[in-house]
Amino acid sequence: MQHSEQLSPAALRRQAGARRAGFAAFFLSGLCAISSGVVVSLLQQRYGLAYGLTGTLLSVMSAGNLLAAFLAGVLPGRIGLKATALTLCAGYALGYGLMCLTGLPVWLALAFGLVGLAKGCALNVCTILVGDNVPDRTRGMNAMHSCYACGALLCPFVAAAAGALGPAGPTLALTLAGLGLWTVFLAAPGMAAGGGKKQPIDWGFLRSGQFWILTALLFCQNGAETSVTGWLVTYFTDQGILSASVSPYTVTLLWGATMAARLWLAFVRPPRAPRRAMIWMGLGCTVFYAGLMLARTQAPALLLLLGFALSIAGMNPTAVGCAGRMTSVTSLGVMLPVAGLGAVVMPWAIGLVADAVGLRLGMACNLLPCAGLLLFALLAARAPEAD
Repeated sequence: MQHSEQLSPAALRRQAGARRAGFAAFFLSGLCAISSGVVVSLLQQRYGLAYGLTGTLLSVMSAGNLLAAFLAGVLPGRIGLKATALTLCAGYALGYGLMCLTGLPVWLALAFGLVGLAKGCALNVCTILVGDNVPDRTRGMNAMHSCYACGALLCPFVAAAAGALGPAGPTLALTLAGLGLWTVFLAAPGMAAGGGKKQPIDWGFLRSGQFWILTALLFCQNGAETSVTGWLVTYFTDQGILSASVSPYTVTLLWGATMAARLWLAFVRPPRAPRRAMIWMGLGCTVFYAGLMLARTQAPALLLLLGFALSIAGMNPTAVGCAGRMTSVTSLGVMLPVAGLGAVVMPWAIGLVADAVGLRLGMACNLLPCAGLLLFALLAARAPEAD
């Protein structure tokens, strides 16, 4: 981002408008994306879905997320950033709208895939809108992800309020939220048309060891976080730790803590040594998640979940901030899909293990990406810093 004294008032207004659009869109994306974990639990109870199918739906959503991240890195050079955002982010409204109409597995798979497309595109586009228009990328990314967490923590309340309208009420409310996100991108400034003309692409980031270390770290972060947000409601209910009526509100605890931690990192105490901070985050994720798997009663489980949430909260925005100038539309089109594989593999693997030997051991598999966070944070601290 250019220094503010070098910009005209009109340019400053465009930058401010782009930032606001990125924050607002990511808030709505948090509401829509994280609600999938609550919705899949409601669908499982309503239709008696097997654990394997539940995990498959979550993985299909993550596969859509992965594909969208790649398309969002390639399409802007051909059809423009705004057209890309409007095309792919329509998946929220279309996906949740489809869930309102049917419970057939094949249509549910399509619906979750569309939601994943919207989720991946929103992350890429909002990262560009905010990252290119703030003076401090690490602070900007933490603020943007705080908006996501704010939307996420509201999802159980939205689902509960909309549930009064009937079984399709929650998905109907999320359909409307998806339409709201689409409208934000329709009105957003700072999204140049850019279509029709092929732009030169700088692939130099592929030769950076730091880029691949941070991508591997995000792979583990995606796997660990998606598994918790997607499976935790079902796990707490299955293990009898919380009742079916209370379990969905663990999402509020999880994302309330996440939002608080990201706001702290963005505005109160930004990490002076981001790579060292990621080591402590990775250690906290591993220790607290291991404790969570040993918890059998409500109070310890919720306290350990709180610790896990506080630990993982800043990992993604801090890692993206550490990538520095490598976070272009193209590099994000590589980094986010590769990292997104973690969110595809882990929920699916948990479902398979749960069907074979029980959900408790299935959830214990999530210790692997938690340990990976610590490993790659240590490697990132030793690697040369990105420009």
